[in-house]
Amino acid sequence: MIKQYIYRPSLTYAPLLLPLILVPLLGEWAWKSYYPEFFAKKKELFLVADILYIVIVRLALLDVMLFLFSRSGHALHITLIRIVALYLEVTVVTILYFALLFYIFDVFHLFQYNASIGASQLANIKAHDFLAAFYISTVSFTTLGLGDWVPQSLNAMMAVSTEVILGVVQAGVFMAIIIYAHQNKEILAPGSPTIPNNAKDKQYCDTVQEILQ
Repeated sequence: MIKQYIYRPSLTYAPLLLPLILVPLLGEWAWKSYYPEFFAKKKELFLVADILYIVIVRLALLDVMLFLFSRSGHALHITLIRIVALYLEVTVVTILYFALLFYIFDVFHLFQYNASIGASQLANIKAHDFLAAFYISTVSFTTLGLGDWVPQSLNAMMAVSTEVILGVVQAGVFMAIIIYAHQNKEILAPGSPTIPNNAKDKQYCDTVQEILQ
């Protein structure tokens, strides 16, 4: 079974596992609710740990998706559709992650609204702080940079910079997959061998077989 998965990896269960990325933040949210004094003392440490966590997890996810795509046994168009759907889910989960991060650590403490609006409109925004956090996260991830929200602390700057970098890297990897698929469409076409016939891949599979035996 292990050998079969190595030769024909599957993306079937990936959509079910991706939302688990949010679990640590949900735990921190509960921690903040039940132990507010302790959370207030350690919130800077929590914020840095959350940023490091999402960077490590996201890089691992991108690496795994590249591996799964390169060794998929499905037809090219099916594989591309599944990869696009998976990337959309990764995008949504990442935006939600940073939105929760900004919300838990008080979005109005981390950011300052820099646009000229009336007091009633500003009060309405403050009444919907999670939506504001989600908006900031979306603008940061897509690198729009509208300038209406300005980070007020070094940690906020670090969080925004991290999300921007993750968005740029994800877009680059996605384009690399599309280019790879186009250049190797004969190899990945329906009815072609699951594993490309080149020495590097053959050597890799032989090594894995020796380890499993």
